[in-house]
Amino acid sequence: MKLMFASDLHGSLSATRLVLERFEHSNADWLILLGDLLYHGPRNPLPDEYNPAEVALYLNRFADRIMAVRGNCDSEVDQMLLHFPIEATWQQVLLEQHRLFLTHGHHYHPDKLPALRSGDVFAYGHTHIPQAEKHGDIYLLNPGSASLPKGGYPASFGILNDGVLQVLSLQQQEPIVQVSLEKRF
Repeated sequence: MKLMFASDLHGSLSATRLVLERFEHSNADWLILLGDLLYHGPRNPLPDEYNPAEVALYLNRFADRIMAVRGNCDSEVDQMLLHFPIEATWQQVLLEQHRLFLTHGHHYHPDKLPALRSGDVFAYGHTHIPQAEKHGDIYLLNPGSASLPKGGYPASFGILNDGVLQVLSLQQQEPIVQVSLEKRF
């Protein structure tokens, strides 16, 4: 199963369009959204083409292929516009070899991890900084931000395919960081 990850759209219509275009061309089975979808938040500048209502319409076209978690800028009002659930602060997905723990990163984060087993993948957003690495005996994945990247990184998204976690530039689709998952038996 191929999975695509995106986070921190923050209501940017241009970023959302590009994420969905990448999703369509990636042949990924699911698009996993790690929170902060519609609202920019009080600490962030307005992103390019800020239009939360239109972002919701675009995302709803893929509602049957989206799994999402709630970010710190998401609210119950946002859920009223979206045709897929976003109110859970975390979800778990079981793959054949690994468990994915999905969250935004404001409750659980690399300095405050949930109970995880060796080989699990902790996928989060919130920091707007891409990450794909092994951390002790677990893996960390942060797809960065599609709309408001930080740390000098470009806008980005993540892919899990054939046991490789990658974060790619949204514009050039070139890898920024990646790590291979070890097989568990």
